[in-house]
Amino acid sequence: MPPRKSAVSFVERHALWSAEQARMAREVDRAITKHGLETVRFSFADQHGVLRGKTLVASEAPAAMRNGVTMTTTLLAKDTSHKSVFPVFTAGGGFAMPEMQGGADFVMVADPATFRVLPWSPKSGWLLCDIVFANGKPVPFSTRDRGRDALAALARAGFDYLSGLEVEFHLFKLENPRLAPTDATWPPQASEVSLLNQGYQYLTESRFDMLESAVDILRRGVEALGLPLRSVEVELGPSQVEFTFRPQPGLDAADTMVLFRAAAKQLARRNGYLASFMCRPSLPNLCSSGWHLHQSLVERKSKRNAFAGADGLSALGGHFLAGLIAHARGSAAFTTPTVNGYKRYKAFSLAPDRAIWGRDNRGVMARVLGQPGDAATHLENRVGEPAANPYLYMASQIYAGLDGIARRADPGPSADTPYEADAPLLAKDLGEAITALRADECFRSGFGSAFVDYYAHIKQAEFDRYAKDTRGEDGVTAWEQKEYFDLF
Repeated sequence: MPPRKSAVSFVERHALWSAEQARMAREVDRAITKHGLETVRFSFADQHGVLRGKTLVASEAPAAMRNGVTMTTTLLAKDTSHKSVFPVFTAGGGFAMPEMQGGADFVMVADPATFRVLPWSPKSGWLLCDIVFANGKPVPFSTRDRGRDALAALARAGFDYLSGLEVEFHLFKLENPRLAPTDATWPPQASEVSLLNQGYQYLTESRFDMLESAVDILRRGVEALGLPLRSVEVELGPSQVEFTFRPQPGLDAADTMVLFRAAAKQLARRNGYLASFMCRPSLPNLCSSGWHLHQSLVERKSKRNAFAGADGLSALGGHFLAGLIAHARGSAAFTTPTVNGYKRYKAFSLAPDRAIWGRDNRGVMARVLGQPGDAATHLENRVGEPAANPYLYMASQIYAGLDGIARRADPGPSADTPYEADAPLLAKDLGEAITALRADECFRSGFGSAFVDYYAHIKQAEFDRYAKDTRGEDGVTAWEQKEYFDLF
């Protein structure tokens, strides 16, 4: 189905596609016809890494790829409760920007390279989009663009970014979706669920077998999407699983994470289950989930792993590692962006509680993997939660690592007893992380002060609501369950 003839399209007028993207758009046109699609979803990852978008009938999709799909700028002003936390109907919309005033439109511009047919909705296509204002100017709050900026800074230093995902989450049987009108509060009442297996038998085959029929639904869907799935594992806690993915370059791994979370949640719900990437649901006897980010740098000229050294981690890798440690508190608002994620940082729990590194040690924040001379030597940062926005998580790693390289920083000795090491503690809560982010000049330089202030404002509103509504309650609260359980 060819695109409608028009004058100059929005994409052409503002030079928003490369020649390769224009070529791939023509392939998408053909694929829509070939697969007999009825609808195409246009989506972008918002400030929280949550997909938002619109669904167009297939006959409109080719033109929409080239002319964009409008969305409301208030979406960029919302916290995790979906409430606007900026005065959007005042002059400048609370941003001192006329483009953000009055709930005006911005435009989603499809990236044709991301096109997929959804296996769980086979008459539907899916396109990941970038966002610009209606005048063609970039939206400074686009997290995918902020990821690109970090990669560009890394490229100027002579490196590319390679990262692999190791994502833990919970998979439950959905018992009560809470669809009574009285449950439709804002945020809504959390769904009621039951377990698919008991826990505390880490990597035992019998426990995995209890989950397999449900997990296979997700696995087949993820593989059919073409995501580079590597393994499916049963985790320590009840109804807890882990999916790992092969390393990918640049933005690809972040795009994979965004689509994986959406796919898992949609596939689960369609089949009577609930997948939650909330770090620690407010249910008895559960374990926290983490998102471990495996990462290395590739020399652009030689294509060699810049972290591989004759004695293990190279000197440059050590400088990068030192940057991660130095900026761990400031980056926490990106790696662990919810109130709930900080409930995971406990000593002797296979999760970090301080900014420290070690060689093949699962108690540290940053784990060095690779023997001397190993071409696959890399770092595993174990600090993240699975609800993190992947573009911001990865960008924070790049900026922190580049700062460590620029300063030729020393990471210090390996911590063989990480929970006893004399090292700075990680932020104790989201409020402390926001304060550290605001004060971190590395991230103000990398992301830009305007973006840091924007993001900190949104996360502060979230934390303030939590502090007010829970009034000092201990443990994982009902507030967190409503806020995060089915959002992530």
